[in-house]
Amino acid sequence: MSDQERELDHASGVETTGHEWDGIKELDNPLPRWWLWVFYATIVVAAVYWVLMPAWPGISGYTKGVLGQSDRADVSRELAALNAQRGVGAKKLTAASLEQIEQDPELQAYALQVGQSVFGDNCATCHGAGGAGAKGYPNLRDDVWLWGGGLADIHRTISVGVRSGHDQALGESMMPAFGRDQMLDHAKVEDVTEYVVALSRRPANAAAVQRAAQTFQDQCAACHGPTGKGDLAKGAPDLTDGEWLYGSSRQAIRDQIWNGRNGVMPTWEGRFSPETLKALAVYVHANAGGGESATD
Repeated sequence: MSDQERELDHASGVETTGHEWDGIKELDNPLPRWWLWVFYATIVVAAVYWVLMPAWPGISGYTKGVLGQSDRADVSRELAALNAQRGVGAKKLTAASLEQIEQDPELQAYALQVGQSVFGDNCATCHGAGGAGAKGYPNLRDDVWLWGGGLADIHRTISVGVRSGHDQALGESMMPAFGRDQMLDHAKVEDVTEYVVALSRRPANAAAVQRAAQTFQDQCAACHGPTGKGDLAKGAPDLTDGEWLYGSSRQAIRDQIWNGRNGVMPTWEGRFSPETLKALAVYVHANAGGGESATD
């Protein structure tokens, strides 16, 4: 619509643009002056930023900006400063034994600080933020351990892992899949389930327990011991307590006997420095009971 064809809105006294929708006509109001000045200012700021700061990508790089600002360089400097700050503590951790670290309040405090940070970034995904674990993931805050709860035991487990592929990894012994691999038939698996329930001092079918007694000695005692107390050297759980890694219900126990479950703990030896491994072991030990028992 040409300027001659524009009509005047009688209510506001403003010309229309000629656009109309469902009887609603668009007025040709100018933008607020303050809005225009802000818009122009953003253009000026953008142009100045392009000159001062890294902004435009190129084929083999980017414009550096006259200020020479680099977030990458800033991070490198901050990491270098952090490493220098940690250097003294790291050297002390490297030189001290695990026991000496725990006996030195200042060194232990430093180790706990480092260990907490490392645990949160790498271990909490499986063991939980507080180390309380979950089904299939051990609780690191109690006094029940599959591979020993002493400082050296924890350090070794963290370092080499369990069934991790490390040449010194723990877990050479495996929980057989007695039912799936047809080592025991369905009836014997049911009887052994009742036997294990009875070992943990819960009501069980007496006849099934009696029938399974010999089967347990023949098939299970080599790892779990004749009384079911477990074996830390093999990572065989204690079947007589109330702690269960995969659940304590009859169905959970039966599934474990039938299918077998063999968890994997990664090795951190190649990823963490020796002083970090010590700090993490001290942190886990300090937040747990530090006992020597095994869990189911």
